[in-house]
Amino acid sequence: MTARRRTLSGIKPSGKLHLGNYLGMLKPALELQSTHDVFYFIADYHALTTVRNGAELHENIYDLVAAFAALGMDFEAHTFFRQSDVPEHVELAWVLSCVTPIGLLERAHAYKDAKAKQEEVNHGLYAYPVLMAADILIYDSHEVPVGRDQKQHLEITRDIAQRFNHLYGETLVVPEPRIEEEVATIPGVDGRKMSKSYNNVLPLFSTEKELRKAVMRIVTDSKTVDEPKDPDTCNVFQIFRHFAPEADRAAWAQRYREGGMGYGEIKQATFEAIDREIAGFRERYFQYRPDLTRLHAILDDGAEKARAVASGVMERVRGKVGLR
Repeated sequence: MTARRRTLSGIKPSGKLHLGNYLGMLKPALELQSTHDVFYFIADYHALTTVRNGAELHENIYDLVAAFAALGMDFEAHTFFRQSDVPEHVELAWVLSCVTPIGLLERAHAYKDAKAKQEEVNHGLYAYPVLMAADILIYDSHEVPVGRDQKQHLEITRDIAQRFNHLYGETLVVPEPRIEEEVATIPGVDGRKMSKSYNNVLPLFSTEKELRKAVMRIVTDSKTVDEPKDPDTCNVFQIFRHFAPEADRAAWAQRYREGGMGYGEIKQATFEAIDREIAGFRERYFQYRPDLTRLHAILDDGAEKARAVASGVMERVRGKVGLR
């Protein structure tokens, strides 16, 4: 039998999940369970660069465990864990930082953007790509699903791994990016990329009423009902197409171009299409979320599985650099 390729993804517990997370990260990554050895982790160390409330971070972590359970993560067949439960992440990050040129970190988009906007730039943000590299390399990951905006950080990971291997001999697996181009960027209710920082999200786990209210807020142009419209530039349709069957997408696109259709109609259709897909997830989420004993058990089991892999890779690295 051929061993499955390993794929790894992480998500920061920095706020409530939204449909951009679902379409751009969660759904594609969880679909890989049928073809890959999947490692998925809660990146709580990374969240410390922005989250300053310990109680809030704690609750966000529970939210994510319940979300993965609701969305169908197979905890027995694959590995789901909390980053801070595996100390090898930060140990490898230190070793890698000792072979990472400063110039490489100064070219990172997140650092450059924050500096240009005169935002707080702490060492955690500056060194973010090194910890991200450690997250990936500590599990011998073959593939990493990333959005276009994160591709540079994976390229930095590859650079760091290749430099380490050049200095110490073949030790670390150099990962490949796996980019889902069709869902790389999901528009929010204001037309910009859906993001908690823009306050423009469609919530993943909320009441049916709250979801519909959010969909109805999506910004459209001022064309009248009778005027033809362009589905390719409409924020509503760009969300609708990810949840509707192909036949429905084609029928609505034709209605756009013919005219005689109001945006209220497509917003209602979009809400219904979204709700059909996520209603079951929402129900399961609210069943899992109060059961902290169950959530803790998921994290404990995942940490044990993750450390079994990470400790082996770290021993290999220690031997190469001369620590043991």
